[in-house]
Amino acid sequence: MNDPGKSAQRIVNDSDLTRESWKVFQIMAEFVEGFEKLAAIKPSVSMFGSARLGPGHPHYATGERIARLLSDAGFSVVSGGGFGLMEAFNKGAHAGRSRSVGLNIQIPHEPSPNRYQDISLYFRHFFSRKVMFVKYASAYVVLPGGFGTLDELVEILTLVQTGKSRRIPIILVNSAFWRGLIMWLRDTLVAEGMIDLEDLELFQVVDEPQQAVDAIFDYYKDRKIEPTTEERQRQLEL
Repeated sequence: MNDPGKSAQRIVNDSDLTRESWKVFQIMAEFVEGFEKLAAIKPSVSMFGSARLGPGHPHYATGERIARLLSDAGFSVVSGGGFGLMEAFNKGAHAGRSRSVGLNIQIPHEPSPNRYQDISLYFRHFFSRKVMFVKYASAYVVLPGGFGTLDELVEILTLVQTGKSRRIPIILVNSAFWRGLIMWLRDTLVAEGMIDLEDLELFQVVDEPQQAVDAIFDYYKDRKIEPTTEERQRQLEL
């Protein structure tokens, strides 16, 4: 005799499986749209920082200035598309001569995207959005921020450290803010063998907007900004 409870559970499981299977197409659509819209923005710099620091905060002014300098220097600027420092990045880039790009994420407590975007993409999934931050970036510039900012920083450090992504400049802005984290990386992770001392050379710290831009140009002084054939192949496997 059939167990009605098991039959009902099987129907629920089948429904869940169908919904999850169709979800794959939504994820594919996010990747396809991202690839199509962002392929033409190179060279670009991905910038990160707190959503909680608005106009009037010193970090906002710093972020806006860096983005403007990068934009005028020929770099598209990519941000998370929200408010706070993300708005500052898009605002600075929008005022410059290159493109301002927002990779907007749909989460309940975030307001609508900021209005300083020349190219806007919308994501439901953090992981597909992360790929877009990395795939076309010639550099990362990271200002003070919270969990989301740290998440993006550790993501690129991990990808570069493991060889899954090409080496690019990773610039931390505001030495006072990052000092405690860097000390912990050195005094705990390096000391206990979790990372190598050389891994601390994957990033550099600056304080002034022009220093961030100069660090990127210095890095590419003796190498091409476009990825090599080998690096392009590596990027396909992110």
